[in-house]
Amino acid sequence: MTVQGRRMCAAITALLIFFSLTLTGLAGRALAKVVVPAGSVIEVDEATVKSVMAMFERAEQAVKAHELDTIMAVYSSQYNYHRLTKADIRKVWKDLFDEYQEIASTHLLSKFTKVGSGSQAVLEVTCTGHLWARSKTSGLYVPIDSWHEEVHYLVMEEGAWRIRGNLGDVPHTLPFGTSPHPLF
Repeated sequence: MTVQGRRMCAAITALLIFFSLTLTGLAGRALAKVVVPAGSVIEVDEATVKSVMAMFERAEQAVKAHELDTIMAVYSSQYNYHRLTKADIRKVWKDLFDEYQEIASTHLLSKFTKVGSGSQAVLEVTCTGHLWARSKTSGLYVPIDSWHEEVHYLVMEEGAWRIRGNLGDVPHTLPFGTSPHPLF
């Protein structure tokens, strides 16, 4: 299967999981999923993959328990994504925790690449997935966010990989039809 075919399968799998859980009303009881699908491109050592997986799994547990400080530990102190800072993301998560319950997500991590070395190393992790929850207001399950082949840029801080956001210059405006994916 081609790289594009694998990517399409990953996106379709994420959407099928989302829709099947939502339609059956099981989204709130479903476990969050962090998966490295078969055929993923892994250009780093196994220990790095395991540490990134552990970071995402800790984040999932923190989201499930509405532990704001624990989820914020996933983000780098230098976090900057489309001009959103770590303080901005903290407010986003707080607002989500205030409005929603039974938050769950799926992350299909399809590519791991390390750029640079030593303290300047950046880990690029390509991810497809979604985030959904039950509204405290309506009681309905609602999609909060979804993404396809988003590249998470991680840096090593205090002995752990943390999400830094994106690399390089950020455009003042996004192209029509796109939106930032600030969460994880």
